[in-house]
Amino acid sequence: MVRIGIVGEGAIADVHMQSLSCMVGIKVVAVVYGDAMAGNAFAAKWNIATATADLDAILGRDDIDAVIIASPSSLHPEHATKALKAGKHVLLEIPMGLDLAACEALAELCDTRPAQVAMACHTRRFSPAHRHLKARIDEGSFVLHHLVAETYFFRRSNLNMHGKPRSWVDNLLWHHACHTIDLFIWLTGDPEPQAFGHAGPRHPVLGIPMDMSIALKASNGALLSLALSFNNQGPFGGFYRYIGDTGTFHVFRDGMTDHEHKSVPLSGAAFVDQNQAFIDAINGDRAVQSSISDLLPAMRVIDYIDRIFHS
Repeated sequence: MVRIGIVGEGAIADVHMQSLSCMVGIKVVAVVYGDAMAGNAFAAKWNIATATADLDAILGRDDIDAVIIASPSSLHPEHATKALKAGKHVLLEIPMGLDLAACEALAELCDTRPAQVAMACHTRRFSPAHRHLKARIDEGSFVLHHLVAETYFFRRSNLNMHGKPRSWVDNLLWHHACHTIDLFIWLTGDPEPQAFGHAGPRHPVLGIPMDMSIALKASNGALLSLALSFNNQGPFGGFYRYIGDTGTFHVFRDGMTDHEHKSVPLSGAAFVDQNQAFIDAINGDRAVQSSISDLLPAMRVIDYIDRIFHS
């Protein structure tokens, strides 16, 4: 039995709990909250015995083997560092940091603790649709020419995915672009693609660019065209068009269709498969996937694009 503490009581923590509720051999025994009312409600909803604001107390408990960190983005490096130093296995929501120095420091710490599992939630790597196409790319039955991706949300007010107020500001580049930049690096196997980007105006209150256009080119010639917006009024989410030598495929979440919009049969669910991979790695049943160190190339590309935005 793997005993888990979850750090955070917001929308993404709820998504993790939905997946964990489908799994066997685990028990979530504590939640660390930022807001007492929301944290206690979260614990009651998911039948979690302990709800507290004291992260250090949770990390000091011998009956907790692992933590899932789903706290506000700016706290991710601090919380992951504390958990690793306390000897816990870590599954860290993205972004792993909001600047490259914090990401590299965290990866260096992970490298000194090989006995601990340290994964980041680059969930696209676990989507059955993206995994199917990755396998075809690797075997040579599909050559990717162009990945055209769109990430859309409506965030003109500081609300989360459930439309509830947020106490922190989400980041279109370091969080949402990170999903697709890492996906492209993973698909192509090129950790240092050529990169360029443009950012639109900054929100007068939130202080972040609300629209972006990002382009990558891998060493094999494959292209990524990524459009992102916090101004789009729907539909929401990440939409992917794979253009290759033997077909064109559309991916949304775990589903995939061909160019005629016919569904391609697949099995699996990204969040469940990701969280199961974390548990399996802890139990020694499979190698660690999507490790924090594996994801540094994506963070370096994001840092490069961020510096373009500020030049």
